[in-house]
Amino acid sequence: MVAAGCNNPKQKAVNNTQDPIFQSDPNLKKITDQITGSPKDAALYFERGNLLHRMRLDTLAIKDFKIAATIDTTRADYYSAIGDLLFENKDIKGSVEWIQKAIALDPKDVKSHLKIAKLFLYMREYPKAMSEIDDKVLRKDVYNPEAYFLKGMIYKEMKDTARAISNFLTSVQMAPDYRESVIQLGLLYSAKNDPIALKYLDNAYRIDSTDVFPLFAEGVYYQNKNDFENAKEIYRKCITRNAHYVDAFFNMGYVLMQQDSVEKAYRQYDIATKIDPANPTAYYDRGVCSEQMKKIPEAITDYKQAALLDTAYKSPREALSRLKVKL
Repeated sequence: MVAAGCNNPKQKAVNNTQDPIFQSDPNLKKITDQITGSPKDAALYFERGNLLHRMRLDTLAIKDFKIAATIDTTRADYYSAIGDLLFENKDIKGSVEWIQKAIALDPKDVKSHLKIAKLFLYMREYPKAMSEIDDKVLRKDVYNPEAYFLKGMIYKEMKDTARAISNFLTSVQMAPDYRESVIQLGLLYSAKNDPIALKYLDNAYRIDSTDVFPLFAEGVYYQNKNDFENAKEIYRKCITRNAHYVDAFFNMGYVLMQQDSVEKAYRQYDIATKIDPANPTAYYDRGVCSEQMKKIPEAITDYKQAALLDTAYKSPREALSRLKVKL
């Protein structure tokens, strides 16, 4: 969870310049030196906060954002940045509070209203989310792609697939490279077994090839159609592009199991345990392979590990019971 704010921003600012982390990166060092020279410049803290966030140092990032907001209380974007970061770190109550402060400073700020709508969506308060979008955003900016994306997500959560697709399509019409909507169209059409899903997923991957999720989703599309050879080819591409994408190993293992390639499936699950050693499913699936290969001691070890990692996970306990072994 993100750290709490500082009580004395001025003193904290001075302390922040001495933190060794700020000397570990040339860009951080440069802006920290600027802060040392101008400790009351809110924009510098905000800039460093954004840099820290990109480096995934969120505890430090939120401290800088709060210092910036304390120094300059007129900037809605400073409050909004705090709300965003709290939301990303699952502090929903704190996030709402800071985004509402941003809206109070600038009631016409479309971005803040979209953020509060996103929070309402997360909390499943769909009427409130829709009101923010329709009354506060689209009345001011009828071409806003994020607004239609969020409406699409609301309808998707409400199981209204037709309206969800309609809004995602509108979002893409407003901004063809709005990746989140492109992905959702791929997923929804995939669920309908419509091959147009592949077009959207390909496009999403083209927009940002550093994220292999759309590629993985293509594999799932083929897997659900029992087209295992195409599925395996796609999962291999995922693994080639991101050797730590554990879901691709899980699904590759599943496909190989369907093809009675138990030893090959075992290797996939074995890799999954190394990539994500706290994942109980990886051990359970590897145990299933071991059991099918008549390697009972190895299977028992994996079933026990899976059960210990997740005490609510029934499958490994049932497997141990079937083998007449106590946990």
